[in-house]
Amino acid sequence: MKLHHLKPAPGAHRKRTRKGRGEAAGKGKTAGRGTKGTGARGTMRVGFEGGQTPLQQRLPKLPGFTPPNRVEYATVNVGRLDAAFDEGAEVTPSALRDAGLIRRGAAPVKILGDGQLSTSLVISAHAFSASAERKITDAGGRADVISNGSPASGSS
Repeated sequence: MKLHHLKPAPGAHRKRTRKGRGEAAGKGKTAGRGTKGTGARGTMRVGFEGGQTPLQQRLPKLPGFTPPNRVEYATVNVGRLDAAFDEGAEVTPSALRDAGLIRRGAAPVKILGDGQLSTSLVISAHAFSASAERKITDAGGRADVISNGSPASGSS
């Protein structure tokens, strides 16, 4: 027996059905699609909902409004400052970056008032919340605002 004598076993390969090639072929006329309706007629575009207003048209075009001159702050709570710095330490944005409290390149910095502050710290940041400023001064520390030239700098 040689390679060119090999052939598949009888019944191993079935001929493919050629649909829509006349009634005598067995799959003519409707070609296995049933009668009438969308499935029998062709394809529809993606997102078509049968004449109903499609979802992408029912939803609003843009979600909300973003003010163009909004300032995004890197925020740190006073409770985290208490754990990261010793009594009388000078806390600046670069010191916060070194301590791992804010990401590298994140600016400006805002100090928020969540948590307790038991040590007196001299904190320099671009903005302070009212509760944070109160907690810093109550602990005997100082809150210095760094001006960065933006209109939103200062206490807020």
